[in-house]
Amino acid sequence: MTRTQPSPRLDIATFGEAMVLLVADTPGPLEDVVGFHKRTAGAETNVAIGLARLGLRVGWASRLGADSMARYLLGAMRREGIACDKVVCDASQRTGFMLKGSVSDGSDPPIEYHRRGSAASLMGPDDVDAEWLRGARHLHATGVFAALSPGTLAAAHRSIAVMREAGRTVSFDPNLRPTLWSSTDEMRSQINRLAAQADWVLPGLEEGRLLTGENSAEGVAAYYRRLGAKLVVVKLGPDGAYFDSDTAGRGHVAGFPVAKVVDTVGAGDGFAVGVISALLEGRGVVDALKRGAWIGARAVQVRGDTEGLPTRAELAAAGL
Repeated sequence: MTRTQPSPRLDIATFGEAMVLLVADTPGPLEDVVGFHKRTAGAETNVAIGLARLGLRVGWASRLGADSMARYLLGAMRREGIACDKVVCDASQRTGFMLKGSVSDGSDPPIEYHRRGSAASLMGPDDVDAEWLRGARHLHATGVFAALSPGTLAAAHRSIAVMREAGRTVSFDPNLRPTLWSSTDEMRSQINRLAAQADWVLPGLEEGRLLTGENSAEGVAAYYRRLGAKLVVVKLGPDGAYFDSDTAGRGHVAGFPVAKVVDTVGAGDGFAVGVISALLEGRGVVDALKRGAWIGARAVQVRGDTEGLPTRAELAAAGL
């Protein structure tokens, strides 16, 4: 008798650090700001929020302290519909946070991180619940979680290995944080090792140049295709994205025009939301990139990391 495999409980699983984001109410140096408003931050949780808003079943695994910031983050994620049963709160550890300046001219805002020694940075491969992971159709991974510590790097490798062994798909966004690595060479080596295990690799053009030594989007994409990726999408900011894939060949998808760029932080995460959601729905590569470019364009028109991420109704209204 043939046993029927149970249906996955989740569409997407992800590991990563969530931080409390304190955004300045007024422009200027952070030391001069007296008022901030509170938001959530974290590359993986930005993507998780975006996918959950589109109706996908999303699970997030992490560690937090047992403080007010942890309670705020958990409440925010649960209100978005994200499954947080694999988030551990430990009173002996602390939750990371960050400060972000206010800008309105499209320039990069000043950012100050307070995450060293955070609860999430103390995670390791033993925190990877293989059975829980195998209950998801897809894993989204980024270079941020891997960069936090040797333990999180090992956990990142372990999570990807579990999903590959289970025949699941994996997406990987390098999302470089050079200050978290001991050297550029170490960052390049470790990020490319992770990318080599992913099905869909999503670098920005400048990231790709640094990681591969190639100058063009075509060269960056070809580099990761040689490592084994089935799809490489090189993000080109307002110019859209270039792709190289098994199923759709090579090509370019234009960006969506934006009247005014407010804050570029979170645009790449929004792009990933569009691409991952569309591909998991069975859409073609070009349609997936159009959705990603549209969501990325929404993300740069707001100050927070997630305010521009659309609902399913908003996505449908845009015809995407």
